[in-house]
Amino acid sequence: MPATYTSEEISERLRRGMDTGVLSFPLTAFDPDGCVDLDGFRTHLRTQIAAGPGALFPCCGTGEFFSLAEDEYASLIKAAVEEAGGAVPVVAGVGYGWAQAARFAAAAERAGADALLLLPPYLAETPQRGLVEHVRRVAASTALPIIVYQRAQVRIDVATVPALAEIPNVIGVKDGHSDLDRLQRIKLAAPSEWLFFNGAATAEMQARAYRSIGVPAYSSAVHAFAPEIAGAFFRAFHAGDDARVDLLLKEFYVPLVELRDQGSGYAVSLVKAGARLRGANVGSVRAPLADPTPEHLRTLEGLLSTGLALAAA
Repeated sequence: MPATYTSEEISERLRRGMDTGVLSFPLTAFDPDGCVDLDGFRTHLRTQIAAGPGALFPCCGTGEFFSLAEDEYASLIKAAVEEAGGAVPVVAGVGYGWAQAARFAAAAERAGADALLLLPPYLAETPQRGLVEHVRRVAASTALPIIVYQRAQVRIDVATVPALAEIPNVIGVKDGHSDLDRLQRIKLAAPSEWLFFNGAATAEMQARAYRSIGVPAYSSAVHAFAPEIAGAFFRAFHAGDDARVDLLLKEFYVPLVELRDQGSGYAVSLVKAGARLRGANVGSVRAPLADPTPEHLRTLEGLLSTGLALAAA
C-alpha cells in the first residue's frame, strides 16, 4: 500500500521534487488496435522514473487524458502509483465538468495518487465565480490536494485568488498562459505555501522568464521522449550555465518548437513520435490526434540526434 501523506507533506514533497528534477508527464501507451497497453505504459514509466524526475503527472495532456475512458484511467493511475513505489509523488490529471472530474478524482484516490492536477473544463467558458465553484466542487469530492491548471479558457483573476485559497486542499497553480505580469500578481496574492510551476508548451523556452518572477519549476514534454536532453537542460538551467542553456535552446528547443507549430496537436503527437523513435513501445496517438507526417518524422529524428549529442557533450 502507498504511504499516506497530509496535504502539507505532499506539498513539501512536490516542492523538493521541483527543486531537484524535471516534472515528468508520461505518455499513455496504446496497442495497434488503439487499446490501452498497460505493459507498454509501465515500461515507459520505468524509463521516466529512472531519469530521476521531481514528480510524475500521468493522464494529463501529454498522457491524452481527453481520450481515456474512466476504467482505462483507473488502471493507468494504479500502474503509475505501483511503478513509482513512493519514490516520487504521483499527481493524476482530472478534468471535464466537476461531476465527471470528481469521478476521476475518486478513481485516482482509490489508486493511491498523491495529488491531482485539475485540467481546464471541457469547452465551457468560465466566469470567475463559476471557476471557483467548479474547483470547490471537485475539491469537496476528494481528500487529495489539488493543483489548478490555468490554460486556454481558464484564467484566474487576481481578485479570485482569495476565494480559491479558502478551499483547503488547493495547493497551487500550474500556468500555461505565460502572462508573467498577471502570474506574478496571482503569486503575490496567493498563500505563501502554494506551489507554482511553468506549464507552457515546451516550457523550457520560457524557463528563464518564469524564474525571474520566482517560478523556476516547469513541466517538460521533452522528458517524455528524451530525458537525457531534458536533464541536460535542467542541470544547466539550475547551475546558471547560460551558455549551455542558450546552446540547447538554439540547436534543439527552438527548432523543435518550429516543428511543433507545423501540425495541429503536435504538442502531444510529436512527443509520442519521438518516444517511438527512441524505441519506446507507446503506440500511436488516439484520434482526433494524428501522428506526424513522414517528412516531419525525419526532421524530428534529426533533431533528436542533435539534442542527444549536445546532452552527451
